[in-house]
Amino acid sequence: MTDHSVQSGKPGREAVIRRLRDHGITPTQQRVEIARVLFERPQHLSAEQVLARVNARESLVSKATVYNTLGLFARKGLVREIVVDPSKLFYDSNTSPHHHLFDMDSGQLRDVELGQVDIGPLPDLPEGARVQGVDVIIRVRQEAGE
Repeated sequence: MTDHSVQSGKPGREAVIRRLRDHGITPTQQRVEIARVLFERPQHLSAEQVLARVNARESLVSKATVYNTLGLFARKGLVREIVVDPSKLFYDSNTSPHHHLFDMDSGQLRDVELGQVDIGPLPDLPEGARVQGVDVIIRVRQEAGE
């Protein structure tokens, strides 16, 4: 499936099931509930945020199930894993090419359009390799006294 756009609003159960199947994922109850949280709108969520939101809907899932499902979704191209530092990982429901701005004070991650970042020439690649993507994370912090 090449359409990776995210629809605003709560996705219907059947639409989520279809999307999972289109990506080769068996739509179990837990996977459907996790996907519904992820695809409510374009957003960046940690595994803990996904766990809290799914369980707030009376669909109890374990932490291990959330982590395993998010890893599966990332491998299958349903979400992008964004590592902002070694201890902070977000799952991005917007899989179209774009970059990110991470506010180190608030912990918020925002999308940055490709055209807003100028990337110069890339280094020579190893023999037989080709670029699969370039991810830029701009980390910001408020200056002291502001």
